[in-house]
Amino acid sequence: MTDEGENVKIITIVGARPQFVKAAVVSRAIEQYNQTAVAGERIVEVLVHTGQHYDANMSEVFFRQMQIPQPRYHLGIGGGNHGAMTGRMLESLENLMLEEKPDMVLVYGDTNSTLAGALAAAKLHIPVAHVEAGLRSFNMRMPEEINRILTDRVSSWLFCPTDTAVKNLEREGVGAWTGVRVHNVGDVMYDAALFYRERAVAGSLVSSLLEQYQDGFYLATVHRQENTDDPQCLRDIMAALEEIAIRMPVILPLHPRTRKHLATIGLELKHITYIEPVGYLDMIILLDHCRAVFTDSGGVQKEAYFFRKPCITLRDETEWVELVEQGFNCLAGADQGKILEAEQSFIPQRKDFTGSLYGTGIAGNNIINILQKNP
Repeated sequence: MTDEGENVKIITIVGARPQFVKAAVVSRAIEQYNQTAVAGERIVEVLVHTGQHYDANMSEVFFRQMQIPQPRYHLGIGGGNHGAMTGRMLESLENLMLEEKPDMVLVYGDTNSTLAGALAAAKLHIPVAHVEAGLRSFNMRMPEEINRILTDRVSSWLFCPTDTAVKNLEREGVGAWTGVRVHNVGDVMYDAALFYRERAVAGSLVSSLLEQYQDGFYLATVHRQENTDDPQCLRDIMAALEEIAIRMPVILPLHPRTRKHLATIGLELKHITYIEPVGYLDMIILLDHCRAVFTDSGGVQKEAYFFRKPCITLRDETEWVELVEQGFNCLAGADQGKILEAEQSFIPQRKDFTGSLYGTGIAGNNIINILQKNP
């Protein structure tokens, strides 16, 4: 990656809790690589948190329990409209890169932090590696879709989690993009699920819920802007979950955005079990014990599959199309009738979870092996 005998410096940019979990996978792979690397050929990682999402769960305990490196830089850039936020990140990240002089920049997923990091690096002619490249929902109204496409276009390494992602890039003409390398490395979130499942210990709240709902429960998450900010969408989703909760408990960790808008929809909700947002380890335990999942989160759709649970997606499209094609995921949108129908007809269907759509749990090692071999 550099002249022989020189350490390699990577700046890793994250801005939200899921990205820390993904980055932790690669950080562990870097640590393993450094344990066997000869002096002068190690990888030096500089972790940067833009501050895009405030998360009360990201305390000292979070980093210690998750075995995640603390960020060297915290930019504190959060809130505001997409353009203003991304612009402030660009300015700060450019200055930081000029000071740190990294050999490459590593970005994850599809947030504004992802795009800002990729653009700042590309304009300084610093190679960019994009983890979770090639994902497409084909909905250009989603800010995440714009971030994905633009980040892929300015990156030098495109690390795809699935064959579908590789094919998406091929359809976009990636073969003609100068100096771009495409690799299907598997999904870093699968690595994370395997690693943390063995280490997860339930907190007091989740422990009490598991005891209370020993006969089974559904797990739900609702946070997408297109669902929470549209009163009709939010009303339909919540009305469906409320009706379902009469016959099967529904546990809903309540995102702050969702909580704010719930007060405005004029729907009396008595049966859903609302709880405060939970940490990643508690979420893994809930996923491991639930009967099925209702979500509008891209990450939770995959995690439902990792823990062999049927998933009803509260969106009209998904980036993880292979889950729908293989019968593990059902798209119901924000349609009350479709959600209720899916709960009755889709969840009871037998599903074969014996295969693996997202690699073998060594995506982090695959990424580092590729980076350290490529100049």
